[in-house]
Amino acid sequence: MNLIQETNFIMKKYHITANKNYGQNFLVDETTVNSIVESAAISKQDVVIEIGPGLGTLTSALLEKAGKVICIELDKKMLTILNDRFSLFENFELIHDDVLKVDLASLLSNQLCSFQKAKIVANLPYYITTPIIMKLLENHLPLESITVMVQKEVAQRLTEKPGGKNCGAITYSIHYHAKPELVCQVPSSCFIPSPKVDSSVIHLTLRKTPAVSPLDEKTFFQIIKTAFLQKRKTLLNTLLIGKWGDKQFLEQMLTTLQIDLKIRGEKLTLEQFQQISDYITQFSKKI
Repeated sequence: MNLIQETNFIMKKYHITANKNYGQNFLVDETTVNSIVESAAISKQDVVIEIGPGLGTLTSALLEKAGKVICIELDKKMLTILNDRFSLFENFELIHDDVLKVDLASLLSNQLCSFQKAKIVANLPYYITTPIIMKLLENHLPLESITVMVQKEVAQRLTEKPGGKNCGAITYSIHYHAKPELVCQVPSSCFIPSPKVDSSVIHLTLRKTPAVSPLDEKTFFQIIKTAFLQKRKTLLNTLLIGKWGDKQFLEQMLTTLQIDLKIRGEKLTLEQFQQISDYITQFSKKI
């Protein structure tokens, strides 16, 4: 029985349809499943947290490789299916909750007493991709890696280099916390039901220390966010609008840092944003 037949059988048996409110699209392509598991380089020394396992297609492959798989599922309808399929697996655990509300730090702390590494694997709903990824990164969790399937256009922003044509504010956050890479493209035909857009699998290897070391991390990310609020404006104008200083101060700062006064924020490197952040942080301490 292939994954398409298996998925249709499970959906019919449990009278399940994809829940649009949860952004459900069930993966039915075995090659993609294998690519996800292989790129995550999972072993029996790993505890894996799978976000939104759905019918358990990816879960099944993860259980074969991992020391333990903890599934976090919000949809009540999926709980019976997952328990029926995997309750006899000693390395399976199911948590019914919203991943954005789960105390992942405590969960991982307990698990890392028994396992060497913790990894996240997920086929993320498109509508909540960014909040989930940012929670995983900003909470400084003891993770080795994050391997997720996301919308193709989102994957382009996440894996783009800072200053590249597809970058956004989140690009800088990703590179600050991790080393991203594109694993594979996933056509919409690989899902039931087929979404209107294609997907991509990306792999994030978390850094031991951030890519740069700003004096004030909060200011650093606030300035990046400001720079992308109005992308067509120059960096100077966005900083003025964001009230990071008057025109004379900001022009002096950019000149001192040897940054073009006409440059747009999307063209800056992480290091340049750090320089700007540190300059403003140091100045604010003097007044």
